[in-house]
Amino acid sequence: MQEFISVWVRDPRIQKEDFWHAYMDYEICIHTNSLAFNKKSSCVRRRYSEFVWLRQKLQDNAMLLVHLPELPPKNPFFSLNNARQIGARMEGLKNFLEEIVRSPVLLSDSCLHLFLQSQLSVRKIEACAEGRSRYTVSEAIQGSGPQRFGSDENLQEGDIDSE
Repeated sequence: MQEFISVWVRDPRIQKEDFWHAYMDYEICIHTNSLAFNKKSSCVRRRYSEFVWLRQKLQDNAMLLVHLPELPPKNPFFSLNNARQIGARMEGLKNFLEEIVRSPVLLSDSCLHLFLQSQLSVRKIEACAEGRSRYTVSEAIQGSGPQRFGSDENLQEGDIDSE
């Protein structure tokens, strides 16, 4: 059987932080039969700034072994109400992820798996990947529950041992 990894970026949502601040996040869904993934199907929500963090983290971890694809450019005039801009950004994020998961070097990075298959914040992803949490990468991914139906983070703030 041929190995596959399907990636979707969909369902953009505006998240309001307070009266003046809001951001857009996107649902990232993975469906695969790849042995590189513990979970064969998952969905998480991520915002653009987390993709920026992921790209930098992968660049740092892979050093010069792999050329990383570019993210869609950050647009200072990005509008949360402009469907064309949102659609173009989602397509760019999807293309970025599709290229990333085709690289065996990048596919071996635990930060990538935690980004794609757990609801952990980037700070908690780093702690888990560096062994500074009470749970393993696999436990963090498995512990994130049926993500299609909820995005509650089951791993609590106190689960990071040392910060």
